[in-house]
Amino acid sequence: MILKPKFLWLHRWITLIFAIPLIVVIVTGLILSFEPIAQQSKLDVPLTKERLVGLLTKHDPEGKGTGLSVRAYENSLTISGVGEDGEVEVDLTNGEVMADDGSFAWSNVFRTSRRMHETLLLDMDWLVTASTWGMLALAALGLLMGLPRLRNTLGGWHNLSAWITIPLVILSPLTALAMVYRITFTPPATGPRIAPLPLAQAVEVIAKSGGDFNEMIWLRSRGGRQLVRLYGDDGANVSHVTPAGLVAQPKNWPRAIHEGNWSRWIAPLLNVLVSIVFVGLWITGLWIWMRRTFFRKRNPNRNLVSTSAAQAAE
Repeated sequence: MILKPKFLWLHRWITLIFAIPLIVVIVTGLILSFEPIAQQSKLDVPLTKERLVGLLTKHDPEGKGTGLSVRAYENSLTISGVGEDGEVEVDLTNGEVMADDGSFAWSNVFRTSRRMHETLLLDMDWLVTASTWGMLALAALGLLMGLPRLRNTLGGWHNLSAWITIPLVILSPLTALAMVYRITFTPPATGPRIAPLPLAQAVEVIAKSGGDFNEMIWLRSRGGRQLVRLYGDDGANVSHVTPAGLVAQPKNWPRAIHEGNWSRWIAPLLNVLVSIVFVGLWITGLWIWMRRTFFRKRNPNRNLVSTSAAQAAE
């Protein structure tokens, strides 16, 4: 292919330009791909409607709470809008407020990783977006360079692993960009815009509609609607909480695919796989470039041969 060397040159330089932000986005993406798996952990003590209402009565007696968040992997419930810090974290094993003793918590790892994944912790979301475009360009250039040769070399495995997982390699940055530009491929959210219900009343509505609080991820207000996110057989789904019951909302497919929430286990495991592939591609790609640039053994007779050839041509 005549253009392959040019495509390869462009492929290498895009990798070098975005090397640092790319590895941050890739590694944090790998960490975040485990969150949906961890979120489906079984609570030590089942969370029933009566127990949840009791916890709200105990820790939010004035009913000022604005949202709930359940972290099954830590057996914790966070009530937003109350407390000195704007939220209260409750231990679901004993119903008491969790002490902030500075101990290790996976929720802090996921929270920090998400901030790094989206802004690099420096409000540099523009650089993350540019790097995502670069990642998509790398995948496109890989396709343009044609099918890889089956060789048992570092370069051969680099190319083969990318081609085997090419749908995932393309979908990951593509869905990320769809989220950035608010492309959902879904109709507008359904249900009237009404004032959010008090949390205790919202819990009653969810229970009457058959919601399982052991599968609840969060309950919060977004876009003028009070929404609840629950795990079902087809992954995480969002419903609008109204006095008459729950109104299912259309699935935001780019977000569901990117976050690995379109199914219970297949989606997050695919995200783990593609994140590992991305890490491998980043490491092997840079190593191949460094080896060719800095560690290639130079032939001392190369210039002499080239000069002789030129003289012979004359």
